[in-house]
Parts: sequence; C-alpha cells; structure tokens
Amino acid sequence: MDGRPLRRLGFLTIGLFDEADPRPGHESTLRLIELGEELGLDSAWLRHRHLQHGISSPVAVLAAASQRTSRIELGTAVTPLGFENPFRLAEDLSTVDVLSGGRLNPGVSVGPPTHWDDVKEHLYPDSADVEDFSYARVERLLHALRGEPVSGFEGQQGIETYSRRIQPHAAGLADRVWYGAGSVRSARWAGEQGLNLLTSSVLTGVGADGDEGPWDFAARQREQVDAFRAVHPDGDRARVSQGLVVVPTDGASPEQARRYEEYAAARLPRTREPQGPGRLLFAPDLVGPSEVLAERLRAHAGFRAVDEVAFALPFTFAYEDYVQILTDLATRLGPLLGWTPHH
Repeated sequence: MDGRPLRRLGFLTIGLFDEADPRPGHESTLRLIELGEELGLDSAWLRHRHLQHGISSPVAVLAAASQRTSRIELGTAVTPLGFENPFRLAEDLSTVDVLSGGRLNPGVSVGPPTHWDDVKEHLYPDSADVEDFSYARVERLLHALRGEPVSGFEGQQGIETYSRRIQPHAAGLADRVWYGAGSVRSARWAGEQGLNLLTSSVLTGVGADGDEGPWDFAARQREQVDAFRAVHPDGDRARVSQGLVVVPTDGASPEQARRYEEYAAARLPRTREPQGPGRLLFAPDLVGPSEVLAERLRAHAGFRAVDEVAFALPFTFAYEDYVQILTDLATRLGPLLGWTPHH
C-alpha cells in the first residue's frame, strides 16, 4: 500500500451555524457539497454534533444534498449510535441511499452518549440503566441494512401489506458502512466484521499490546490500519479513509493564511502529549503551500497506508475560506498526491 497514488479525495465538515439564525449555516454546507461535486471531489462527509452549533441531523442534510448533486458520495463521520435506535436509523439511511442513487456512506461509532449523565433522562427516560452501547448496536444496524428480518409478521392485514425487513431495502448499503475507530482494538473489531475503516485526527494512545508510548500519532495510526487489514476478509484491499485536518494556502490571501496558521498554532500544544483520561492523541493540523503539504503527507506513516482521504475542514472558518481550501485541495494538493478529479 505504501506509495500508491491517492485514489479518492473528499472533505469533512461540521456544518457550523448561528443559533439565532441556523438556516444560512445549513445552506452554506449544502453549497459546499455542490462545490465539491463541481471540483471533481469524490466524497463529502458531515460530522454529527448533538447539542452544539453543528449539524445534529446529517441524514436529513444529506437527503437535501442528494437532490442537489448527482455523483459525489455522501457520508457521516461519524454518527454516534448511542443516540440512535438502529431500527429507525436503518430506515432513514436506506431512504436517503435510495434518494441518492446508492451514494450514501454511513460512518458510525459506539459508546455512551457524550455527557451521558446530563442527557440520559431525556434520551432514555425509561431504559437508561439497561441500554447497550457496545458493538452490538452496530450489529443491530447491519442486521437491518442487510435486509434480515426485523419483524415476525409478513403479509396482508386488511388492505395493508407488511414486510419482515426494513423498507425501503437499499441493496449494497450495508457494504458501505464505515466504522470510526479510535483504538487498535476497535479497528481490529471493524476488520473482523468486514466493515470499512474511518481513521481521523484523534486516536487513543494505547497500542496493540496495551502499551502507551512513544507518543507518535502517525505510528499509532499506521498500527491501527495494519491491525484492521490483518483480520479483514479483503486484507490489504480493505478500504480505509484518513481524516486529518489539511489546509492548503496556495490560493489564500495573506489575511487568510495568517488566520489559518494561528488556528493551527493554537491547537498544537494538545498534540505534544496524550490528553484527558482517555489518553487521546491529536494529530497536528497541516497548513501551508500544497508542495509542502504533499511532502509532509508522504512522510506520514498513516497516510502512506491509505489511498483514500476525507480531509477535515477547520470548525470555525467562513464559507469563503472553505471555498478557497476545497479549490486548492482539488486543483493543487490532490494532483500532487497522484489524484485525478472525477468529472
């Protein structure tokens, strides 16, 4: 896998909006997805943000995007299943996949919802103490998406017809489910299930053998990817997408470039050692001319293991900044990495 040209290039956004006037932020996210398609990018991914000023319902926004685009693939990176009922989510995902013509790529993760103690009485008032936030939640979702029975009844009841499986059934959607793994253990589990792997700019600092350190993000990410492919049925051909924050400055104004550099510098201290009780490792944001970024990526052990990326857009920039960044990704950085626009 090392040294292969970049085959697929996409982007990831949080979809920031103003709480007092949320529509323009959602609309600008849709416009970015349209721009991504015009630029020949392969995919657009939405983060899932609950109780924040970022998109809380990516599936709804991607339904809208499916009607404003015709080719670009649409994904979630990631939907935390602790907030979801897998049965209902499967219906929504299948519906959007049908509307998009088979372009949906659902990315999911598991674990208790963020701020669990603060939300559990509202999220699961009657079942908080018995909810299962393990990998079983992914298995339930896959069961439904594969068209396996979710009901014991099938047939006619009066004038209505009932099915045993989720409707609509979106053939092939289950094969396009991605798992957002933070640890080597999760990556290995995803590989055993035959899922696709999303690896981002945040990982746990615990290695395959339970060791901690050295604190080398790129080495840890490569370890995660290798562990995933070692057990995946497709081996080295198993799909992995990397999601670092990468900001080319080729077409940026001096003021934009200054703000980008300041943003990255403010976030750099957290990359020097593990953070919090989860011992999280953060990748440094990559900012600069495309020629410099291409060299830094080629030297990155995690990047050398993949031929698909969905570079993350910084959270707090303006729409015009994102236009410049996406344009440079598609016209400058991508080609330097061996990628060809899809038109």
